[in-house]
Amino acid sequence: MKKIALSSLSLALLGAAGAAHAQSSVTLYGVLDDSIQFVHNADTQNKNFWGLVGGNLQGNRWGVKGTEDLGGGLKAIFQLENGFNPNSGALGTYNGSSKLFGRQAYVGLQSDQYGTVTLGRQYDPVVDLVQPITADNYWGSTFTTPGDVDNNDNSSRTNSAIKFASATYSGFQFEGMYAFGGVAGSTGSGQTWSGAATYATGPFSIAAGYIRMDNADTAAARDGGWSTGATSDAQFDSTINTAFESAKSIGIASVAAQYVIGPFTAGIRYSNALYKPDAFSSFGSTQRFNVGAGFVNYQLTPAALLGLGYTYTHGSGNGPSASYNQVSLGGDYNLSKRTDVYLIGVYQKASGTNVTASAADYGYASDATSQEIVSFGIRHKF
Repeated sequence: MKKIALSSLSLALLGAAGAAHAQSSVTLYGVLDDSIQFVHNADTQNKNFWGLVGGNLQGNRWGVKGTEDLGGGLKAIFQLENGFNPNSGALGTYNGSSKLFGRQAYVGLQSDQYGTVTLGRQYDPVVDLVQPITADNYWGSTFTTPGDVDNNDNSSRTNSAIKFASATYSGFQFEGMYAFGGVAGSTGSGQTWSGAATYATGPFSIAAGYIRMDNADTAAARDGGWSTGATSDAQFDSTINTAFESAKSIGIASVAAQYVIGPFTAGIRYSNALYKPDAFSSFGSTQRFNVGAGFVNYQLTPAALLGLGYTYTHGSGNGPSASYNQVSLGGDYNLSKRTDVYLIGVYQKASGTNVTASAADYGYASDATSQEIVSFGIRHKF
């Protein structure tokens, strides 16, 4: 990252105390991640695909963030983050629309003693505290839940959110968030709320959290799907959960743990995602997705990382049940502190009545019960 000092201002003399100084800084940063990708059974005719696909380990982005020291351990902070497609130059699309700063856009205050309050478009507390100790943090969408039905790959972000993140107390930290629906006379329409906590001591970390995302309260606003007026983005990235776009609410509980021993990092996680209907939904009973996953990383050399992951997803509750077994492999090699190359792959097997595969968080709609994806790419951070 490159830091650009904007100013160092001398303020008025404060009595006999002398001069106080406010220091501001702005950081310009970004990630470019692109790959040559092969997909077996990539469409409804089960054809293969070759092409350039970006955002495998990390979503492509550029952003600006900054701080101003207000004195007494208090700082003003802000962050603006844009998402884009490196192969077309197009803006990132979130909940069906493109946004200039679709990844993040917030302003707030940070206290060294108490924590941070931020206002704007943000990640929820589960993404902040639970996702960093799962395989997705290291390997991205190839190691995540099929279709990202539990938002492990942070497909969803939240508008109009106020979030508090505590300082860290002896390894413990917590966060809470509420997003205002903003509908006159119906404050809860489209609202989102979430909370999470984490504890880390030595090589061991554990975290848990919950997020509840509401759809619009009227059929007209919902229009048979997830309303653009909802504060949280929809995460309907595959055929696995598109039938539940008209849900009244989505509630996701997640827990994860990680342990580091020598060159090995191992982790497990569990999540339960509930898609609940109401009178305006196109399905009649709650759809459940239970997800269990584990991974092991091995730091072969200071520059080379290897990873193995397994994810089991079971959907039930609204019609026939379905299961997805997914195995992921990855290798990453650092050419420098800012540039690395990687080779990642995933195999998924789907089972159940009228079930088709949709491996990882890529959205390839297949009519087959198995799918494989391999990506060879490069990532550069600045």
